[in-house]
Amino acid sequence: MDVHPLDATSAVPPYEQLRVQVATRAASGDLPAGTRLPTVRALAAELHLAVNTVARAYRELEIDGVTTSEGRRGTFIASSAAGSSPDATRAAADYVATARGLGLTLPEAVRLVEQSWTR
Repeated sequence: MDVHPLDATSAVPPYEQLRVQVATRAASGDLPAGTRLPTVRALAAELHLAVNTVARAYRELEIDGVTTSEGRRGTFIASSAAGSSPDATRAAADYVATARGLGLTLPEAVRLVEQSWTR
């Protein structure tokens, strides 16, 4: 996994920049479920950050359900990271409202999603 450089001039703390980057990339699918994140020490060295800074970002990502820690195996993007994002939830709610407004049944709405998905 490549981590984009953080902005040292930003007022946003480095741990928050890292947390947002990983969460956003997981939600967009850029970091698919199962992607293994670098170790805390390796990423801290790569980004020239304190180990505790990266550890804090990883802890918050796990609390938010974006990542899952598997002990010695490492930290991975959780399978539910993209599906539970606020943007995904909002998009689904918007589609449901539109589909209902058009008088579609659930099976019809799902069929349309499946057709669009494969294009």
